[in-house]
Amino acid sequence: MKFLRFILFPIVPFYYVITWFRNVLFDKGWLASKSYDFPIICVGNLSTGGTGKTPMVEYLIRLLKDDVKLATLSRGYGRQSKGFQLGGANTNASILGDEPFQFYNSFSEDITVAVDANRQEGIANLLQLSNKPEVILLDDAFQHRKVKAGFNILLSTYDNRYTKDFVLPTGNLREPKSGAKRANLIIITKCPENLAEGDKQKIITEIKPLANQQVFFSWISYSDKVYSENKTIALDQLGDDFKLVTGIANAKPLVSFLKLKNLKFEHLNFKDHHDFLSSEVEYLSKYKCIITTEKDYMRLKTEVSLQGKLFYLPIKMVIDNSSKFDAIIKTYALN
Repeated sequence: MKFLRFILFPIVPFYYVITWFRNVLFDKGWLASKSYDFPIICVGNLSTGGTGKTPMVEYLIRLLKDDVKLATLSRGYGRQSKGFQLGGANTNASILGDEPFQFYNSFSEDITVAVDANRQEGIANLLQLSNKPEVILLDDAFQHRKVKAGFNILLSTYDNRYTKDFVLPTGNLREPKSGAKRANLIIITKCPENLAEGDKQKIITEIKPLANQQVFFSWISYSDKVYSENKTIALDQLGDDFKLVTGIANAKPLVSFLKLKNLKFEHLNFKDHHDFLSSEVEYLSKYKCIITTEKDYMRLKTEVSLQGKLFYLPIKMVIDNSSKFDAIIKTYALN
């Protein structure tokens, strides 16, 4: 794969120019971008996947859900449905996509969860609801420039910051680094928990934020328990006979966390948003205990053969200087 990316390097300038020119057309108003008279917060990245968008959206949900009528709007990547869909009692991961269904599964009593590849149409449909939202969280929409969000949060991982990357196909960037100028906040995600202040300052200097931008740092906090629909097990009670199954962009932090707990396990690693085949489910059903991510659990929990043996490990995003971050978000969303 690395060799293929290397030999495709001559294509990089063409991809760079095309995405750069597209941004220029939106910036100059030659391509239309619709603005709205209520708060819309966009969470996204410059690179392809794995930066922590889902934990970030869930953080914002917890922060805002008690103060405003809140909705999430996602593309619904990997779903089998089309057009606008609302989370409801009869929806599942195949209708909403795994990440939006995770939002619905966790927060259905507090928020509205919707998906639509066309974000303008999705917003229009949300505004027609009898209980229409007062604030909308756009999930993974930083490059969806037909909607002009009032507030943009850009995520970039500590180990693979956009400042050190190239555009596709040699690198992972969906657009040139200059796209970061559209962000109000830049969050460096998946940091070491005790990142030194000097290291933070070096990263801020590397990013060179604009005068109107602020940089925050975050890390992932893992639960000390795994969960199913009706059972909870402490990690130190799992023993050595379980299978770790992941279908996410980067499973290395999770694997490292479990190994630090001195747990012994086999790891079955699939690509991000993997749609599990019946043969794969049959293979997994032979194990007594299967641990997976919450996102993967949304796709697998309806499998009858996995009932009683499938568990997920919850995670949360922790933001350094969270009181300042929370105040910035609430000032925009609630005023």
